This record gives sequence, C-alpha cells and structure tokens, in this order.
Amino acid sequence: MQRIYVHPLPVRIWHWINALGFVALILTGVQIRYVDLFDVMSFKNAVQLHNWIGFVLIGNFFVWFFFYLFSDKIKVYHPELSPLKHFRGSLRQLQYYGYGIFRGDPNPHHVSAYDKFNPLQSMAYPIIMLLLVPLQFVTGVLLWDLKHFSGAVEFFGGVRVVDTVHVLLFIFFTAFVLVHPYLASLAHTPLAHFKAMITGYEEVEEESAARPPAS
Repeated sequence: MQRIYVHPLPVRIWHWINALGFVALILTGVQIRYVDLFDVMSFKNAVQLHNWIGFVLIGNFFVWFFFYLFSDKIKVYHPELSPLKHFRGSLRQLQYYGYGIFRGDPNPHHVSAYDKFNPLQSMAYPIIMLLLVPLQFVTGVLLWDLKHFSGAVEFFGGVRVVDTVHVLLFIFFTAFVLVHPYLASLAHTPLAHFKAMITGYEEVEEESAARPPAS
C-alpha cells in the first residue's frame, strides 16, 4: 500500500462540518415537520436551530466552492472528455457495486490526487453540489422569511411549491446521509475512507499510485 494525499485540509474541514450540519438539519427538520410526534425540543427552538445551522452550512458551502474554484484541485470535478469511455467506466463501476464486490473483485476505479471520483461519483457530485445543495439553500432562505422574500416565493409558484421542493430535497439528502457511509465503508478496510477524510491520505495499491494524474 502507498499513501497518497487526496483530501486537502479545507476539503476535510468542509466535509465534516457539512456532514454534522446536514445530520442536525435533518433532525431539527423532522422535529419541525412532525412536531406532534416528537418532543425533543420546543418548536421555536427547533426552528431557530435549524435556521442557524442552515446559515452556517451556506457559509461552509462557499468555503468548498472557492477552494475548488481557485485551486488546481478543480481537476477532480472535470467530466470525462470521452462520453463512450465514461459510459463504459460507469457500467464497470455499477457491475462492481452490484456483484463484483461480493466476489472479491478489485475496484475498477484507481484513486489518485486528481482523480479521486469514480465515474458514477463524477456524474453525481457536480449535480449534487452545484444544483441540489444550492437549491436546498435557496428554498430554505425563502421559507426562513416569507414576508421579506414574498416576491421571490410567488415567482417560484408560491409557498406550497417552495416547501414541496425543500421537503423533497430533504428526503433525498436524508437518503444520501444514510447511503454515503455504507459506500464509504467499501474500501480495503471498512474504515479506510473515513480515516482518509481525517488524515487526508488514501491508501492505494502501488500500481494504482503510479498512474499519472487525470488531465
């Protein structure tokens, strides 16, 4: 095994703040939505906590955004230039997750400093980070002050539409928070990826580590 520095400190800080923040948003969101079923805290306190955590995560998002925007690490989000190659890579990754991993097959994706996402992740993460996360933040801010943002709320179809989008994204991110740790455990050891997100170093096979960075 060789250790490769894959996760810079700003990314690790963003990741753990984001992870803890989204869990807190989910819990307070459930308390707000189902106030008659749960009595962990008062409705008022749940709303205030939910709002403050939301603003912290909005600021945290811009830490992630500007770090990648102004560093060479933006290469990890570059899409595969060959659609056919990317399609084949996605199929291999699906086959690996579907049954290859249960047979002990090696992961078809080889991590490097500038190629840390497998083909499925490289499709999903830009959509999540550049569309779904900002959309969740926007709908959350609109719902935070309906009176002040009444014009924008009406422009997007009214409170019912904005709230529905916010709740649907809440469901998606809840599922993501549950699935993400499982997928992260599918390394050569169950805690390898978690450890890497603390230290910054991924452990990879010697042959994989020798591969040149993706351009």
